[in-house]
Amino acid sequence: MKRLFALMLSALSLGVLPEGEAWAQAAQVAQAVPVQTAVLRDFRFHTGEVMAELRIAYRTLGNPKGEPVVLMHGTTGSGANFLTPAFAGEMFGPGQPLDASRYFIILPDAIGTGGSSKPSDGLKARFPRYSLEDMVDAQHRLVTEVLGIRRLRLVLGNSMGGMETWVWASRYPADMDAAVPMASMPTAMSGRNWMTRRLIIDSIRNDPDYQGGNYTTQPRSLQFATVFYGIATNGGDQALHRLAPDRRSADALLDSRLKAPFTADANDNLYQWDATRDYDPSPGLERIEAHLLAINSADDERNPPSLGIMEAALKRMRHGRLLLVPGSAQTAGHGTTAQARWWKNEFAAWLAQVPRGGTQ
Repeated sequence: MKRLFALMLSALSLGVLPEGEAWAQAAQVAQAVPVQTAVLRDFRFHTGEVMAELRIAYRTLGNPKGEPVVLMHGTTGSGANFLTPAFAGEMFGPGQPLDASRYFIILPDAIGTGGSSKPSDGLKARFPRYSLEDMVDAQHRLVTEVLGIRRLRLVLGNSMGGMETWVWASRYPADMDAAVPMASMPTAMSGRNWMTRRLIIDSIRNDPDYQGGNYTTQPRSLQFATVFYGIATNGGDQALHRLAPDRRSADALLDSRLKAPFTADANDNLYQWDATRDYDPSPGLERIEAHLLAINSADDERNPPSLGIMEAALKRMRHGRLLLVPGSAQTAGHGTTAQARWWKNEFAAWLAQVPRGGTQ
C-alpha cells in the first residue's frame, strides 16, 4: 500500500501525466491512503450537548516518526481534498515542502463531513448544531488523545480549514510551531461571505421537500443553491471570463455544473454551511504564539484584500505575515490556494526559518 502511494505520488509530483489521467491517479492515491476512525467519548459541544461517541475519520501518510502536521479541508470537503495533483503532487513528494518521508501528515474529516459523525448518520436535524470551535476541539482531541502528539510542527487549513487554523492558533497557542491559514480572514463571519452562505441555508430550510429535515428525497433546491454559491464566490473573475467569454459559453458552463452528478445530503450541507455562523477569532489574536503565514489570493471573492482586514490583524501578532498571490487568468479566485504551485516556494522558505519547540 505504501509503495503504491509512493509511486502514484511520484508520478503526480513529476507532472508526467496528462490532466485527465492525473486526476484519475489522484483518486487512486486517495484510495491508497486508508481512512481510519477515532471515537471520542463524551464529546461536549459548545451548546452543552454531549455525544457519548463522536466519530472522527482521518487519514495519515508519511513518516510516523517525522514532524507532525495537520491539514484541514474546506466546507463540504474531506481530508481527501489534499490528495490531488494540485496539492499532493506539489507538496508531499521527495524534496517538496512537506516531503512525506520527513513529515507525519494528518488529514482529519471535520465534524459533519466525510466519514466523521454527521446528521445523515441518523439524527438528521436533531444532530447538535456544531461550530468551528467544536471542529477544532475534536481535532485537538484526535491529535493529543488518540495519536499521542504533544506538539505539532504545522497546522495548515484552506477555506473553512483556514478559519479553523485561526481558531487552532488562538485556542491552543502552545501546541504548534507554525500556522498557515489560507483563503480566510481573522474576523467575524460577515458581508458577502455570510450572506451567500445563508442563502444556501435558507434555500434548503424553505424548500417544501425539506420537511424540517425529515425528508425522504433530497430537496431539489440544494444543487441549484450550491452551484449559484460556487459561481458567485469561487473561480476568479479573469479565469471565469476566460472560460466563458460570451453568453453561449457561459450557458454551457452553467448547464454542465447544474447537470453534474450531485449526491450531497441536505441536512449535512445545511449544517456544514451553518457551522461558520459564530466564527470570530479576532478577540484571540494576541494569544497566538505560533509563527503565522496567512496565504490569500488577490482575486478571492469571499475574502477580498481591499477590506484591509488582514493587515490590521497581523499587526496584533508577534509573528504574523501575509503572502498574497496576485490574481490572473490562470488563478482561480477563492480556489487559488488549493493549487500549491502558486505559493509553495515562499511557504517552504518561510517554514525553514520557523524555530522548533516554541517562539523566538
